[in-house]
Amino acid sequence: MDGSSLAFIDSGDLALKRDTSPLQEQLFHAIRDKIVNHLWPLGGKLPSTRKLAGELSISRNTVIAAYEQLVAEGYLESRVGSGFFVSVDLPEHYLHSSKEGKETGSAQSVRSEPSLINQPFSPGVPDLAQFPIEKWQRFLQRHASRVSLLGNQDVQGSLALRTALAQYLSTSRSVSCSPDQIIITSGAQQALYIASSVVLQRNDSLLMEQPGYTQMSKVLNLKDIDVTPLSVEARQGFDLQHVVSSEAKALYITPSNQYPMGTTLNTEQRITLIQWAVEGKRWIIEDDYDSEFQFAHRPYASLQGVAHDIGGAGQVIYIGSFSKVMFNGLRLGYMVVPEPLVAPCLAIKDATAGDTPTHTQEALADFIREGDLLRHIRKMRRLYQQKHQQVCQSIERHFAGQVEVISQAAGLHVTLRWHAKVDEDDFVERARQQGLVIRAMNYYEDSALKQDFTLKQGIALKQSTSRKWGGVVLGFGNVAYDNIEPNIAKLATIFGSLLR
Repeated sequence: MDGSSLAFIDSGDLALKRDTSPLQEQLFHAIRDKIVNHLWPLGGKLPSTRKLAGELSISRNTVIAAYEQLVAEGYLESRVGSGFFVSVDLPEHYLHSSKEGKETGSAQSVRSEPSLINQPFSPGVPDLAQFPIEKWQRFLQRHASRVSLLGNQDVQGSLALRTALAQYLSTSRSVSCSPDQIIITSGAQQALYIASSVVLQRNDSLLMEQPGYTQMSKVLNLKDIDVTPLSVEARQGFDLQHVVSSEAKALYITPSNQYPMGTTLNTEQRITLIQWAVEGKRWIIEDDYDSEFQFAHRPYASLQGVAHDIGGAGQVIYIGSFSKVMFNGLRLGYMVVPEPLVAPCLAIKDATAGDTPTHTQEALADFIREGDLLRHIRKMRRLYQQKHQQVCQSIERHFAGQVEVISQAAGLHVTLRWHAKVDEDDFVERARQQGLVIRAMNYYEDSALKQDFTLKQGIALKQSTSRKWGGVVLGFGNVAYDNIEPNIAKLATIFGSLLR
């Protein structure tokens, strides 16, 4: 099997139960369940024993023993010098699994100054210097001369990309879908617009985390959607009872790494939300933000994947993009929608934007299919974890207890909180004068929760009426590791001057 057709498997949300049974047995069942439930493709290449042992924090001998047991029972194949692969000819009882279904990998089926946008600590920007740009250029060049790509294309997006994406989402996020359920979009923003347009009408009510993703707020304000805020508390998240007792038509959430508070929903909480949606025939728009970069614990399976297992996937729209795992300028996103919504979603996309640049889609399909996306994600996962640790250590050292990090160890940002009388906007402006871009917490709060604007030295202040603390968001993705310490020291000096 050559590299162009080989499917590389990411351990993704593979997790051990950590019960009293032996670790080898737990790993055996966890991998077998992925295969039996069609989440790992036939012929897919598993992570090396050394790599998986490191990712799961278990011994390599345990992984070797589990792999060999899976080989003995016919679930895996061992190829000398190549590694372990999901068996193409699976055990007979697998073929009659009660969860048999389609194979996901089948082909059938506030304005900123430009000079400051990507400065140190700017939220939402990955480490652009680490992206394999020369390799990416080769993928683009591979398709540049294809005449067939010069004309109009399928508004749903490249079939090659949708097929590769279905396989990637299945292995890494337990998303259960066929390529026919995927729509390629111009970033997550377009996907959010389409999703809200197809399930909500003017004056419909939608539940949304507060503070929350400002770009989604902009979409909802344009459409006159009645937003009911779900207050997100530091380290706790929102109260699920507020959702369960709500009659809202839809819920928008970032369950893997809530932006900007940095909380996460566990599997039990996700099940509660899915049951609420199914029972009331409501919708959940799942923005799987930062799901690839979890440092404190193994990532939870996507809400869409959990919903599929319990019969609720028909009420979930799953949205993601490549902005954080690749680069912002790519402007490619995607949405996974229930089959009945595919046609109306495509009608909205066709009316508002049409198809998406095709050469880039074809290059991205190869980038995923040949394993380069997974290799890049694994590399960046290690680097971002190191950066996160350095940011937290530097904050503790230089701020000396004046602020606290309230976000979880995940993603590309940390959220700071303080109770001193330091104005968020003053802090942001002083940092900007030093070439550092941080974002005030009030940027993420819906206008309904803000006081009217006031002017102070020509700067619009947006102080929250409900918070009793100040906060900012620092993005560490595009800061060189060696520059973290001195830049945090600069911020601490600025903060100290405002405190005095």
